[in-house]
Amino acid sequence: MPIHVRAEPGDYAEAVLLPGDPLRAKYIAETYLESVEQKNAERGLLGYTGTYKGKRVSVQGTGMGCPGATIVFEELVQLGCQKLIRVGTCGGLQSSHELGDLIVAVSAVPADSTAMHLVNNEPHCPTASWNLVHEAVHIAKHEGEKLHVGPIVSSDLFYNPNEGQYERWSSRGVLAVEMEAAALFTVAAIRGVQSACFLTVSDIVVEGVFTRITDEELKSAVDRMTRLALDVAVSDH
Repeated sequence: MPIHVRAEPGDYAEAVLLPGDPLRAKYIAETYLESVEQKNAERGLLGYTGTYKGKRVSVQGTGMGCPGATIVFEELVQLGCQKLIRVGTCGGLQSSHELGDLIVAVSAVPADSTAMHLVNNEPHCPTASWNLVHEAVHIAKHEGEKLHVGPIVSSDLFYNPNEGQYERWSSRGVLAVEMEAAALFTVAAIRGVQSACFLTVSDIVVEGVFTRITDEELKSAVDRMTRLALDVAVSDH
């Protein structure tokens, strides 16, 4: 039994949604899954398994930041999970973004020490599993859901003192900033499992202006993102 995700092999489904906020994991489980069972509460990292559209799926909170989240990723792999899908919020870095937009990450710039430590600081491009990205785009197109698809950046700082860094990332085409995907993609590559990252734009950080989404708008956007992620999680394609 792992130390932090206190479960046995088989307690979790092969496909797991990974919100940073454990209470969002609880919300997803109670709102979208049937026959739900709580599988973990260690250190407040709530985890659940149930069914969605008749197929088994799990949801597990990771906490904020790559170091702690990496522990969860590794222990889920130990438990037999094969498809790890982050569902989170992010700061949008492009002027074309609107609050509540959905982003599917193709890669994640590792502006974080954890992802680099995992590869002994060798040059590395943390990359999502193409089949999950492709399936998300396919489902969204069928449902008429607008997506932004491209690179993001994983930072180890939420309150960033580096003046002008967001603008530099934006000018290089980076879509958004968040805090866990680079480590997720790297762990998945090392362990031979699939990974993806779906994000809701909760803030827009462009041209020195910070704009925050309302709670009501955030809930609606997170619900859209969650339904997309669940459909990808249970897809056989």
